[in-house]
Amino acid sequence: MRITGYRTLTTSQEWGRPVGDANGVFADGVTAVPIVLVETDEGITGVGLGPHGDIENIFAALHGEDPRAVTSLYDRMLRQTFKAGHAGSVFGTIGALDTALWDIKAQAAGQPLWRLLGGRDRRVPAYASGLDIGLGDDELVAAYEGYARHGLRAAKLKGGLDIERDRDRLHLVRDVLTDAAHGQRPGLMLDVNEAWTRKQAVRHVCELERTLDLVWIEEPVRRWDAEGLAAVGQGIRASVATGENLTGLEQYRPLLAAGAVDVVQAAAVWGVTHFLRVSALAHAFDLPVSPIGNSPVGLLHAATSVPNHLVSELQDLHAPVGVSLDLHVSDGAFVLGDSPGLGVTVAEEKIRPPHRHPQAPAADGPNVRPERAGRRLLAVADHAHATARPHATVRPGAPAHTHDGASPAVRP
Repeated sequence: MRITGYRTLTTSQEWGRPVGDANGVFADGVTAVPIVLVETDEGITGVGLGPHGDIENIFAALHGEDPRAVTSLYDRMLRQTFKAGHAGSVFGTIGALDTALWDIKAQAAGQPLWRLLGGRDRRVPAYASGLDIGLGDDELVAAYEGYARHGLRAAKLKGGLDIERDRDRLHLVRDVLTDAAHGQRPGLMLDVNEAWTRKQAVRHVCELERTLDLVWIEEPVRRWDAEGLAAVGQGIRASVATGENLTGLEQYRPLLAAGAVDVVQAAAVWGVTHFLRVSALAHAFDLPVSPIGNSPVGLLHAATSVPNHLVSELQDLHAPVGVSLDLHVSDGAFVLGDSPGLGVTVAEEKIRPPHRHPQAPAADGPNVRPERAGRRLLAVADHAHATARPHATVRPGAPAHTHDGASPAVRP
């Protein structure tokens, strides 16, 4: 079997409500979901959900190769980007291609990926994560009542702008989940997306902990601040969770060595091989791992095979437009199906006709760090800092590509 080409598509996740975090809000709840399709000479196509950045250069490392050599090809892609580096969207493209290769390998074996990777239990524990900072109280309650109906008993809220507001919202969600569980206390987490300084983090969380029991605080300070993350962890009762924005084991090592992280996270967009390696590294430090992302399909399969998986993030209960998944959510867990591979089906005819007009990248929003982040003296109670703007990115798929040869940027 040989890799012959790739195609790219971009569909959307349509939440039907505002979504965002301390950095900004998309008012229409429409976010882009890029897709990579990897083709083979035996008619098997693998699906990866993730960016397309620099894909033409990266794909040169895969063209003509046997896709079943997944982990070797992963390292080959890293070498392909040796000079410029593999951070950001480039790392996401490597992750999308890597996930597509795992999909091909499992399809060729006639097994679901979770079984191929050595998983025993198809159930993956989940927590609700509504990207909910733009919701009013009634909307917030309604959203988490929906999660509760699927048996979820743990929730992560977005916050970090106003202590009182965060406390009120956490109490609302706690009550929703407690009622649904007939009095059983839920797990609560708060994600502030790197919005604080070290002292702000300790002050804010300690104030919340006067009336709440938080499982973890997520990304309280900058992702690379090992000393700061460790200081926050020493000053609060809750665990510190981070890692979703780290690209490569070399970025995790300083945090683990400094005792700066209690729950090690990895983003779905970075791929299956990355998650497996992060999990092994975290396991060496006796730390749990937790996948992050709206469509963490590949990482859910991988999570069944690692000994230190804690819980996986469940954002929207619906799949992206034109994408169907062989899984369902029941009794607080993702339940993976038996379809060979990832169990992801892409209906290209539903994606190619743009159902929303593409827009230029926004100058603000959840993916853009605000100018005053970490330097706010007063609470931002009304979240007016975050322009609630429409956002959608949907474009027709590109034609298949094939590539030959290497480039000077390839590390031998």
